[in-house]
Amino acid sequence: MKVAIMADSSSGITQAEAKELGVFIAPVPVFVNEELFFEDLTLTQAQFYEKLKDPNANVSTSQPNPDTVSEMWTKALEEYDGVVYVPISSGLSETGHFLAKMAENDDKFKGKVFVADNHRVSITQRQSVMDALQMSKEGKSAKEIHDYLIKSASESSIYIMVDTLKFLKKSGRLTAAAAAIGTLLSIKPVLQIQGEKLDQFKKVRKVSDAKKAMLDAIKKDFDTRFKHIVEAGKMTVCVAHTDRLADAEKFKEEIQEMFPNVEFTFVNNLSLSVSCHIGPGSLAVACASKY
Repeated sequence: MKVAIMADSSSGITQAEAKELGVFIAPVPVFVNEELFFEDLTLTQAQFYEKLKDPNANVSTSQPNPDTVSEMWTKALEEYDGVVYVPISSGLSETGHFLAKMAENDDKFKGKVFVADNHRVSITQRQSVMDALQMSKEGKSAKEIHDYLIKSASESSIYIMVDTLKFLKKSGRLTAAAAAIGTLLSIKPVLQIQGEKLDQFKKVRKVSDAKKAMLDAIKKDFDTRFKHIVEAGKMTVCVAHTDRLADAEKFKEEIQEMFPNVEFTFVNNLSLSVSCHIGPGSLAVACASKY
């Protein structure tokens, strides 16, 4: 059984990494001042943050082109017995729902292509891709891989410190008044993603306080709902950021010191599909179970 593993670029997996890993990545469309770009194909991370230096820059994302994804599936099935596609969480985008219907209703894909909407995004979505890849290498079928990803869907957390409120305001996730007050008081909100959506977790004023809040939250997850996963040696932890690499590397060291018995997997850029909503300067920690 030979199964192709696919995802969209919201996973944070670059096209170069995809080639190296042997997976397939559909680029997410990114709009900057109404000009269309494709993440990691016609717009790099560096170019994106350069454009954000314009205080009037208007950024947003859309779902991957269904025709592009359909073509990827069709081409893959010429070589593979099945396809598992890991989309961005349906709590953040309609992509997963739409592609699942496409896979179920098109005779070319029915029973061969499985869309695993396991409510992951960015760094936790990346872990799902790595799990699927490992299962594929072991000869598991597309349905077996899909079923495992769905079963383990809730076994992840993301906590994000946001450095500026401007982008939350622009995306409609924060009112103008709240953004103005937050900016005046130098508030740095810590947000969380527990599968379905981006929610407020805590309000702090200093980066050190934000990091402590995030580490305390991860520790609580490890000590409670994920305790059995940690004890089984099946939990991972990682760091992500938006244009804040040096601080992310330092945060990694703090996390490894605090959780020496949990596998640290990577320091990664948050995908542009997330960055559009939170802007530059953010710092995140995430945990996710592994296969």
